[in-house]
Amino acid sequence: MKNSFLNRLSVKLILIISASLLSILILQTILAVSTLRHDLISAFAQNTYRFSEIIKNATLYEMKENNKNDINEIVKHIGKDKGLEAVRIYDKSGTIVYSVDSTEINFDVAINSSTCNPCHASAKPMEKLSIDDRLKFEEDESGNRFLVLLNPIENSVDCYTAECHAHDNSVKVLGVLEVKVSLANIDAIVESNVKSVVEHSIYGTIFIAVLIGFLITIFVNRPIKKINAGIEELSKGNLDYKISLNSKDELGHVAIQFNDMSSKLDKAYNEIKDWNETLNIKINEKTEELKSVYDQVIQIEKLASLGKLSATVAHELNNPLEGILTYTKLIGKKLRKEQKENEFYSILNFLDLISEESARCGKIVKDLLVFSHRDSDEMTETDLINIIEKSATMINHHLELHKIKLIKDFEKDYLPIKCSSQKIQQALMSLLINSVEAMNDGGKILIKVSVEKYSAVIRIIDEGCGISEKALSNIFEPFFTTKNEKSGTGLGLSVAYGIVQAHKGKIEVEETSPGGTTFKVSLPLTNL
Repeated sequence: MKNSFLNRLSVKLILIISASLLSILILQTILAVSTLRHDLISAFAQNTYRFSEIIKNATLYEMKENNKNDINEIVKHIGKDKGLEAVRIYDKSGTIVYSVDSTEINFDVAINSSTCNPCHASAKPMEKLSIDDRLKFEEDESGNRFLVLLNPIENSVDCYTAECHAHDNSVKVLGVLEVKVSLANIDAIVESNVKSVVEHSIYGTIFIAVLIGFLITIFVNRPIKKINAGIEELSKGNLDYKISLNSKDELGHVAIQFNDMSSKLDKAYNEIKDWNETLNIKINEKTEELKSVYDQVIQIEKLASLGKLSATVAHELNNPLEGILTYTKLIGKKLRKEQKENEFYSILNFLDLISEESARCGKIVKDLLVFSHRDSDEMTETDLINIIEKSATMINHHLELHKIKLIKDFEKDYLPIKCSSQKIQQALMSLLINSVEAMNDGGKILIKVSVEKYSAVIRIIDEGCGISEKALSNIFEPFFTTKNEKSGTGLGLSVAYGIVQAHKGKIEVEETSPGGTTFKVSLPLTNL
């Protein structure tokens, strides 16, 4: 079974490693950009602070001389520098006294504005500010960012001792210098670096993914394919298959274990195969033994059936033998005295009767000999109706002895089946004798033959005492009998069952009750 592309182990490993690497690179990029931005702004703020110090120093002399025009010119000139958006000088009261933009001069700034708030956030103005507190960031409507630095103008000795405008030395701060510079260059540098880092990250991720895919293909995919091929060969029955994998890693160890397992399986399979062959030989031997025993059982049942019929046969033979003896004596008397006219005709009649009775005795003996003869397993096409008639003839005297009437109901006069005729006759006789013994003297036994689909169906219906529910499940088991030991061996129905099964037929108790039992035998027909 082939896996889809995304279900492959190599693809999963590449995707997981690439995603993890990309996540790390993105996080690293964010941190690097953040650090870069912070460092650039810090450096830029330091430069802006130094620039503001230069402006203060450049205007210091003119302030001491109170040359406002010169100060204004200096501020305007400085304001022309590229990237410098505004330069303002506030006095202590928050009024703009100097500015690059002349329209802003004399503009008052509120004490709570962003310009004044760093120092005047509390009730008492702060006299010293850190560099970070002096910085603030602004953004115009176009999204341009600016850095604003506030540099307090402190009251130095030169200021409060100057002749032009002396200040009280208790005043610490005379005003504030505000410098506003554009962060466009900083943002451009950061953006350029971000773009460069992202591009390098993407290219690096692709390169590493390809490299990892190549390495996984060599060190993971190929060994797994070999192991998978070995498993498929093993599932096909090729137990001697070996995986050729020269690797000392875990997959190489798996291949070694697989080869060891396949060798053991092949060895075990060969052992099992040898055992099976030996077992088959033993089974065949035991089968032959069982077949021999079964043939002996059948012969025993034949002898048992003969034993059951012996009394009837003896009685049947006694009648014709007595007749033969009587007519023989009569003939002897007649031959000893003088013959009257036409008396030899009566002697001829006596001889005919002797011949008939002798033939009758011979037929009875012949039938018994044929029945007791051990027949072969050869199957021949035989008329089932003829077999039933012979079986009925064999037990006819048994029926007369027990005053039982036999009724025959045949749907057809000829039913061809492929069988061993003597064995089928033995099975039918076992069923008929069983029915006779199940009945008290008197009653009827019906042999009903019909055709159902492609089978000949024989029903033997008696008027006996029936079969109990407990005995019904064991009725065809060998040596099971409900009679006393002298009456039966318990093999009759078992042998009949085996014979019918051997002929691909079916035998069953179709119905039983205290009023009688119906045995149903189905045998396949050859053709009609």
